[in-house]
Amino acid sequence: MCGIVGYIGDKQAAPILLDGLAKLEYRGYDSAGLAVRDEDGRVRVVKAKGRLKELAEKTNDGKSLAGKIGIGHTRWATHGEPSEINAHPHVSCGGPDHGIAVEEANVVGVHNGIIENYQELRAKLLRHEYEFYSQTDTEVAVKLVDYYYNKYNIGPIDAIAKTMVRVRGSYALALMFRERPDEVWVARKDSPMVIGVENGETYVASDVPAILKYTRNVYYIGNQEMACLRAGEVHFYNLDGDEIKKEKVEIEWDAEAAEKGGYEHFMMKEIHEQPKAVEDTVASLMNGDKIDLTETGLNEETIAKIRQIYIVACGSAWHVGMAAQYVFEDLAHIPVRVELASEFRYRKPLLNENDLVIVISQSGETADSLAGLREAGKLGAMTLGIVNVVGSSIAREADHVLYTMAGPEIAVATTKAYSTQLVACYMLAIQFGRVRKLIDDETYSSYIEEIKTIPEKIEKILTDKERLQWFAAKYSNAKDVFFVGRGLDYAVSLEGSLKMKEISYIHSEAYAAGELKHGTISLIEDDILVIGVLTQNDLYEKTVSNMVECKARGAFLMGLTTYGHYEIEDTVDFAVYVPKIDEHFAASLAVIPLQLLGYYLSVAKGLDVDKPRNLAKSVTVE
Repeated sequence: MCGIVGYIGDKQAAPILLDGLAKLEYRGYDSAGLAVRDEDGRVRVVKAKGRLKELAEKTNDGKSLAGKIGIGHTRWATHGEPSEINAHPHVSCGGPDHGIAVEEANVVGVHNGIIENYQELRAKLLRHEYEFYSQTDTEVAVKLVDYYYNKYNIGPIDAIAKTMVRVRGSYALALMFRERPDEVWVARKDSPMVIGVENGETYVASDVPAILKYTRNVYYIGNQEMACLRAGEVHFYNLDGDEIKKEKVEIEWDAEAAEKGGYEHFMMKEIHEQPKAVEDTVASLMNGDKIDLTETGLNEETIAKIRQIYIVACGSAWHVGMAAQYVFEDLAHIPVRVELASEFRYRKPLLNENDLVIVISQSGETADSLAGLREAGKLGAMTLGIVNVVGSSIAREADHVLYTMAGPEIAVATTKAYSTQLVACYMLAIQFGRVRKLIDDETYSSYIEEIKTIPEKIEKILTDKERLQWFAAKYSNAKDVFFVGRGLDYAVSLEGSLKMKEISYIHSEAYAAGELKHGTISLIEDDILVIGVLTQNDLYEKTVSNMVECKARGAFLMGLTTYGHYEIEDTVDFAVYVPKIDEHFAASLAVIPLQLLGYYLSVAKGLDVDKPRNLAKSVTVE
């Protein structure tokens, strides 16, 4: 959550900072600010409430802020309401004069994350005659750095290290010191941060898209580490102040991949990128005509001894787990538990060395998922991270890692990350079943061939999206929607419901269809929309029966099923079809119309599809 950008070089900083923040606006969007140091050493801080365009207008697209070194921030409010005074950057003096040089401030900083003990630290600083102007925990962090810097007359390394030791919570910090006019200092704990160095210039950001236009060679600062950034160079330090070496990582995404490419919204672009993303993910796990997990570090001996699988995730990634459990248990005969990361980390799970904990996260930085990974490691279980970002925290800390090939995903509502995570789980389940001698050669080959058809079948669904656009326009005033399904169809319903509510703000819930009559059916009334997902033949008739029960109580029915089930039109008011595929993998197709439906509902209501209210792309705080 929130977005950080920093720059040091020979160009004007403010336009570069604004450009980077525009790439990160999906991370925070209720206020934004810049701090730029001019050639005379003076720092100007300019902040604005609202979307980034307000800050751009206030600074004439950055042209009114002269200087070749600076930091910027887009905020997703945690402590303190969205306002100009609560926006970052924050300063160590009593209170900033917005738009005027803050020459008396020794420290200027921006922050991602949550400082859990900020009230305790604030009280300490009040006793030392510090004044506070905002409601934020960030102001506390900046002034705590200033306190240690002045009290001990020490340099940034020790001041930041002492602050890191005192602070509880998660954070990524970018700081400028008055006495160090050519430097930006950064530090992190559990919040992501990436640093790029190219052609005598240095960039820092909380996510790759912000600097992808300028460099693809980056460093990832480690947990509880600091770095000093100068033009064209970066030096890393641990908490003891010892310098440490880092290897550069090359980002394979290109800058164009993080642009809209002619689409009105990133979400629609990313929906259309799913065939390629799925194809690339499948290819990355193949060697000839066989699945190859060598890159993950999982060998046959390790796979054979797995006693139980725990899938730990949040949001859409948790829905991937809900679908994957059916496939793992059916193909590999391994018991699977799917756990919400925010619950798993606190419930003292019973794990041992023969359990595999699969942690799924697009960013690889999701706070609860990362904490769940660490808890699993403490309890002795094997861990596997399924992530999309090379070098992310989960990728570094898991025993094994499987990278999806989704490329940059900008829209807050995930689409292609979900699809690549799902197909990655299919590949794992097939290989686990093969290793455990539950899948013969012929079946093994047939499963792989079926998976290879997913991209072209998604393409086919996308060619018929206009019908869903028409339907969404008709139902854009809906207040309540119910999704129902059984088995894998229930798992898909969960994701369809989330897509609808998070971007169209229509209340929706997903239910296992058989549960309707155990209470929920009392909510059905005239014209309530009920969407049934029906891709599992053995469960098809039972789900239809549940939908008929809703229709008898006045519901309007939409049915989503496979080609061939045309009799559904005798029951439902609106039917959507997806191509046939082995039922283990049907979720990959059934989810596409539901993504489109959520998108078109949001567009029909005139909402901001890519930046839904109150949400951020990466949830790096509890």
